[in-house]
Amino acid sequence: MEVQVSSLFDAKYLAGMYRGAQSPTSVASYYLKRLMGLQGSKKPDLIWLEKEAFPWLPWFIEQRVIPRNVPLVSDYDDAIFHRYDQHTRKLVRRLLGSKISAVMSHSNIVTAGNHYLAEYAQQAGAKRVMIVPTVVDVKAYKLRTSVDHNVKARIGWIGTPQTWRTFGQPIFDLVRQTARESKAVFRAVGAGHGYSTTDEVEFFDWSEAREVSLIQGMDIGIMPLDNTPWARGKCGYKLIQYMACGLPVVASPVGANNDIVEHGVNGFFASNDLEWKHALGALLRDPELRYRMGQAGRRKVEQSYSLQVHGPRVAQILRSAARAN
Repeated sequence: MEVQVSSLFDAKYLAGMYRGAQSPTSVASYYLKRLMGLQGSKKPDLIWLEKEAFPWLPWFIEQRVIPRNVPLVSDYDDAIFHRYDQHTRKLVRRLLGSKISAVMSHSNIVTAGNHYLAEYAQQAGAKRVMIVPTVVDVKAYKLRTSVDHNVKARIGWIGTPQTWRTFGQPIFDLVRQTARESKAVFRAVGAGHGYSTTDEVEFFDWSEAREVSLIQGMDIGIMPLDNTPWARGKCGYKLIQYMACGLPVVASPVGANNDIVEHGVNGFFASNDLEWKHALGALLRDPELRYRMGQAGRRKVEQSYSLQVHGPRVAQILRSAARAN
């Protein structure tokens, strides 16, 4: 199987996103590059599409660009359809509200990261829907070799500036106060610019090279979410990253979090401020509890959320789609 990878955006674009600096001109150049790639002279045996080919362009345009009579497998790890069908502007809802449904219904196979996304694909008329969870390469996510109990414990969060504003910022004061009461530290990775590191709070820029080591420097991983349609489409990637590094987790019981977290085994669920404080406090007070839960989380990732387990499965899905042509 020969594979050609064609990302819409590159590392330079991602760096600009984390800095809050994005240029419409540069986005147009990425779209042009994708257009040229799809219109290339060599017809592929299969297209594996992440969500959509051209964000914010209607399906009737995208449909004309995607090569005809080529099997299509589309993959979803976010409720991207709600970006359009719940948009505040009526024109966007009218032009794009059913776009992702159209992509799904024209796909030979839709792979979905959780049950919420799979149900949407089925309702959209997808021919075949398979749940494939978000995974990590466990070889890249090593357990910490040692824990220094003389160093302050760290509650950690990782994400993007957008997810920080939506989910991290609302709980920031509570987590910071809980950390202060236990003489711990809160570490945020990828929250964006404009935040200062203090004795109680650490802010780090996200980078692929440092991502794992920054998580390894945490003692507890958190994933707060609102119980909204958009959040229900989340596939728990942060939790899987934390658990792969042997961290216990505290998370909102929303979306895929319900499948990943086993309450009292590899972490805790928290639905309100009091539950968040109790869960974080219990873990901060008890290093042995953190260790046991972290080990349980690592085992779950190895068994259910690893590239090693699902890589061969996805390869078989793609082969079956290609053979169907």
